[in-house]
Amino acid sequence: MYTLRYWWFRHGLLIVLASLALGCALYVRQTQGQPIFEMYWLITRPFQLEPTSQEELVNAQILELQAGMEKLELENQQLKALLNYENASKKREILAPIIGRSADHWWKQIILGRGRKDGIKEGFIVTGNGGLVGRVIGVTASTSRVLLISDPSSRVGVTISVNGRSFMGFIRGQGNDMAVMEFFDKMPDIRPGYKVFTSPFSQLFQPGLLVGVVESVDFDKSPAPEAIVKLSAPISHLEWTIVVENQPKLEFKSGDGSLE
Repeated sequence: MYTLRYWWFRHGLLIVLASLALGCALYVRQTQGQPIFEMYWLITRPFQLEPTSQEELVNAQILELQAGMEKLELENQQLKALLNYENASKKREILAPIIGRSADHWWKQIILGRGRKDGIKEGFIVTGNGGLVGRVIGVTASTSRVLLISDPSSRVGVTISVNGRSFMGFIRGQGNDMAVMEFFDKMPDIRPGYKVFTSPFSQLFQPGLLVGVVESVDFDKSPAPEAIVKLSAPISHLEWTIVVENQPKLEFKSGDGSLE
């Protein structure tokens, strides 16, 4: 009896502590440590600083300002791309917003927010985002009316240059972002991806303006081969244009069948 009591006196406390540790470990495992997390949260809660409503308002305003700055930067880049920072022809250029469209003339005409007092005259060329848009056919003191190259009544003299050779023709609008190019040559060496520019023989447009890119070619079309051209200027959703000074070679009346 004495021996057992002596043994318990020496090892009892260690056994109790080991039993408690084992029990706690089993409990933590069964509860996945949730009591420990709750205890830690209760202990540290007084030291955690929650944002006040004023701080939340300031943070929201900062985010709003950052979004506004990003929008302004995007608009600035678009205007820079539109202006292209160059005027190779040294002709006068006027930045003009589109202020009017009508549903039944969406692909035919647009109204610009610049006019006679800004120096715009009939016959001036209109471009946008690197591509030809149309030409001015009417001017008031503060506005200009533009005939779009996507108008089915519009016929623009164009050319495609390939390895030193030029294949001439003209395009006519289709009332969408595509146009049909009819070649003067019977067998033009043209493939999809070739760029189409205004012709040196165009009567109403200066030569070398980008019109579009060839999408497909129909060599069996009679009386001359035809190509489908995707217009470079995004006419359907343009917001700004550049009006370029121009002196047409002849008088032209829309719809009379003359080549522009």
